[in-house]
Amino acid sequence: MKSDSMYYADPQLAVARRLQRAGDWDGALRLTPQSEDGAVLRAEIMVDRHTWCLDPADEARGAIARIAGPAPATAAFLIAVLEYWRQLTKSSDPFIGPDPVAEFERLDGRIAPGWAAFWLGVSLENLRLDRDGAQAVYRRALATALEEGDPLLESYVVRHQGFYLLEQDRDAGLDLLRRSLHLRAACGARPHVAAAQAALAEALGVGPESVLLRRMVAHSAQELNLTWLKDEGEGLVGPDER
Repeated sequence: MKSDSMYYADPQLAVARRLQRAGDWDGALRLTPQSEDGAVLRAEIMVDRHTWCLDPADEARGAIARIAGPAPATAAFLIAVLEYWRQLTKSSDPFIGPDPVAEFERLDGRIAPGWAAFWLGVSLENLRLDRDGAQAVYRRALATALEEGDPLLESYVVRHQGFYLLEQDRDAGLDLLRRSLHLRAACGARPHVAAAQAALAEALGVGPESVLLRRMVAHSAQELNLTWLKDEGEGLVGPDER
């Protein structure tokens, strides 16, 4: 996984990355150039699309296979992300990848700063049910996000910290959930905004703000085909998983 700063140095890659962030994955793929960096971004886009839309993972795995030689760490990271989602959603996909916890531990420090640490925390929290262990990793990922100036990574970390904090200090937990939402909006990351809105609505409980948030989530989920947010009410994946 490469940092946004690398992609933004190339105008065509930058536009594709911004379309990816906005949830226009097909548009992003159309603009991705036929280059080594373009192939890496293409794999990232396809994995990102799968995690939001839960479309068949074969195309994403094919794109990952094509970068395994020039970008082995990124390829391993993306396969681990796919396996995390396969396990989380209890998918019937026959492909079984390596253990996500072990892979993210191995890749920590070898890809874009902080992201492997974050995914290690998520895997500990949601696959191993080790919430305390996850929080220790989140603290490290947050320090990296702040040091590197990565607001999207920060938004992911503080969201999970906010859910954890709700049990001890509800107001402080809600503040972190709101910060996550604001950071994602500032990044133009529309699917991520919808997930943050769903998380905040759940934390708020019954009330006019949560009703408005859920309406916005429903609109984005329908327009962008965010499958697990559309199916949230059926218990496929909870809003705190992203």
